[in-house]
Formats: sequence, structure tokens, C-alpha cells
Amino acid sequence: MEKLPRKLRQKLSARLVNDALRSLSSVEGLVDFSSNDYLGFARNQDLSKEISNFLTIKPQKSGATGSRLLSGNHSLYVELENFLKKHHKSESALVFNSGYDANVGFFSSVPQRGDIVLYDELVHASIRDGIQMGHAKSYKFAHNNIGDLRRHIERSRNVEGESEIYVVTESVFSMDGDSPDLQALANFCSDNGCHLIVDEAHATGIFGEGRDLTCQLGLEEQVFARIITFGKALGCHGAAVLGSEALKNYLVNFARSLMYTTALPPHTIANLLVSYQYLKDVGSEKCQQLQQNIDYFKQQVEELGIAAIYIKSDSAIQCAIISGNSKVKSISAQLQLEGFDVRPILSPTVKEGKERLRFCLHAFNTQEEISRVLNTLKNEFQ
Repeated sequence: MEKLPRKLRQKLSARLVNDALRSLSSVEGLVDFSSNDYLGFARNQDLSKEISNFLTIKPQKSGATGSRLLSGNHSLYVELENFLKKHHKSESALVFNSGYDANVGFFSSVPQRGDIVLYDELVHASIRDGIQMGHAKSYKFAHNNIGDLRRHIERSRNVEGESEIYVVTESVFSMDGDSPDLQALANFCSDNGCHLIVDEAHATGIFGEGRDLTCQLGLEEQVFARIITFGKALGCHGAAVLGSEALKNYLVNFARSLMYTTALPPHTIANLLVSYQYLKDVGSEKCQQLQQNIDYFKQQVEELGIAAIYIKSDSAIQCAIISGNSKVKSISAQLQLEGFDVRPILSPTVKEGKERLRFCLHAFNTQEEISRVLNTLKNEFQ
């Protein structure tokens, strides 16, 4: 077998020198402070039984058998998309295989040559990748800074004239856990004729009575498109773009990540239908448990005197800044030895000097677990 080309070896070597080389790992038997399973749906045995019952009542093929434009658009897709558009208060919903596919498909096809995409500097890599695949010009604006966004719009309009302007943000940012002032941002975009796109990945199922932050704030009519995902609070897989019926029709015709890939299998769509029903039944209780854990975590951080290292966040994502790949990896390894699955986030995923421990909180975490992991972390700094 041919050896890895020299340039690729050099890139791997650079990662190794910077202690940033990644590898696949499987950690089992530890207290979960790492996964995106915020409400515990992925581990819920009652939910698993309900999915099995659903498939018994409505038997399905094992595979999708093709792309959605060919043989893969089975009847459960129609059922799910009809549910999603009603539940999330949207004119339409279009399901993709993942949040990554949804963002790549949307941003590579919707903004056109001559248009401008202005994106928050901390948006997810899938958004950036989609933008790079498209033909529009793009510029980042300072994190959650409407003033900087305004300057970019004024500068762009002075140069570009009649270009369409798309503004992109997240309702909960995946690496900092904070949120924009979405009401102010929506009003700003409406006043300035911009199309607002909100990635709701870490808010789906958590806010707005099991919907998203846009719904909670009543901004559905001011948002051009929302991307919701099912691999976090729903404990499943896949994503959807919410927007107008015209937008859905456009994406079906031009979003290559939808057109040229095998569709999700029927059992995945069945899982989503059952999970959403379960969310409607017990979601408020689970979200309340999650919020209590978030409040308790933040209280303990203050009482232990370690608030200075934490990024301010009201979400399930709580991050402790520990500069340096080697240092944050070392502390993460010690926490794992003590029985806690807490993962390090390394540069270049985040800026150098902003490496961090990322704590993901869940409805099923106990206060005793939260206290122990934070006390263990504090001891690492003494």
C-alpha cells in the first residue's frame, strides 16, 4: 500500500508537535458530562420500547434504498415533515441526513454569486464549509455584536449595491454555550432588509415548549430559515431546514447534500416521530430537570471560587477555559480517571489560548455528580 503523501504527513506531524492530534476513542462507564443527549432520550429504555412498538404496528423496510428524489422518500418522511412544520410553527420542513448536511446544502446553494453572507465568528464549521462551497462573498462579524454587523452591512452596501444579504447566527453556540440577543438581531435584520438564518442545533427540543428559541421568542415570521437537528435533545439523528414552501422547493432542486445521498432509513424517521411524541408527553419535566442542573452547576462554580475560568452561559454547555492543549488534555485525563467523561476542546477547533473543558449537562445528571466533578476540577488547580 502506498505511503501517505509527504504533505499529508507534514500536516499530521504539525498536529503532533502542537499536541493537537486527534484520534477516535470510546469511553464507557463514566459519568456523562460530554454527550449532547441533554434530555437522556438516547439512553431511555421506555422510548426504545415505544420505537419497537411503532415499527411493529407500521412495519418498514430496513433501508431507504435510494435518495429522496428516487426511491428513498418513503411515507414516514411525509408524516415527519408535516409534524415538524406544525410543531415548530413553520410553513415547511425539509429533512436532511444530518445537521452538517443541512448546513452544507443550504449555504452552498441559497446565497448566490454577488450576494453577501455575514456570519457570527463562532458559527459551526458546517456553516463555514457550506459558505465556502458557494459563490457568495462572506465576512465574519464579531461574536454577538450587532454594532459590528451594522458596519459590515453599511460597508457592503456601499460597494455591492443590490446584493441580497444573509445574516447567520446560532441560538446556542456550541463551543461557548451562550446566545445572541435574538430578538434584537431579528428586529435589526427586518429593519435592514437582511435574511436571518438561525442554527438551532443546541436549542431544538429545549426551548419553546419542546420547539426552539425562535419559537420561544415568537420570531418565526422574522427568520428566513432555521436549522434544527435531532442528534442532541431528541437523542436520534438527522436535521431539518424550516422556512417557506418556496425555500423547500428550491432546496429540493439545488441542495446537493439532499439530492445526491441515500435517504435516512425508515427506522430513523420512526425514531424521530416517537421521540417527538415522547417530548410532548414528558418534555417539560425533562427540561425542568435540565434547568435545575444548569442552575446548580453555576451555583457550585461560584461557591467553589472557580467562576473566573468559566464562560458565562445559561445553557447546558458550560466551558472552563484552560489554555494550552497539553494542559487541558491532562486535566481531562485526570477527570476521566476519577470517573467523569469530560472532554477537552483543543486548538485549532477553538482559538489558541482558548482551549477548554466542555461540560455538557443533562437532565439525568445528579447534584452529587455535579458537586464531585467540580470539586475534582478545583483540586487540579490547587
